[in-house]
Amino acid sequence: MRRHRTFAWICISFAVLLSPIAATPAAAQVRTGVQAGVSIDPDQVYFGGHVRSAPLVDRLRFRPSLDVGIGEDITMVAVNFDFTYGFPARGPWNLYVGAGPSVNFRHNSGGSNTGAGFQFIVGAQQRDGLFFEAKIGAGDAANLKLGVGYTFK
Repeated sequence: MRRHRTFAWICISFAVLLSPIAATPAAAQVRTGVQAGVSIDPDQVYFGGHVRSAPLVDRLRFRPSLDVGIGEDITMVAVNFDFTYGFPARGPWNLYVGAGPSVNFRHNSGGSNTGAGFQFIVGAQQRDGLFFEAKIGAGDAANLKLGVGYTFK
């Protein structure tokens, strides 16, 4: 029961945090998407969703996300508050970098705990929305995440 209550609070918190972005006009180019991949320490597969804002300044975007990781007898839910900066590109792909804090909820047979983390991001995104990225984590975040995702248009 406690596990379901924790997950409900995570979902409610994420919805409240994203409500200002969701309330922006359609012309602001707010996009949603999905991502999945593998992480190291803990060794897991993860899946989740994200919201990408219109540029805040120049090519700087806010891209909060929620990831659920499964593996190593641990369930991990990460609420990420990432910012990304896209470099100009002449071809169909552009490189981006980013960083942001995260709140990480871990549950295993021994109990649950919550911790803070921070991650650095390097990625490449295609104009159509497909992207590949690597996240290097610090604190209570996964040490390394390799993922693929898609941002819907």
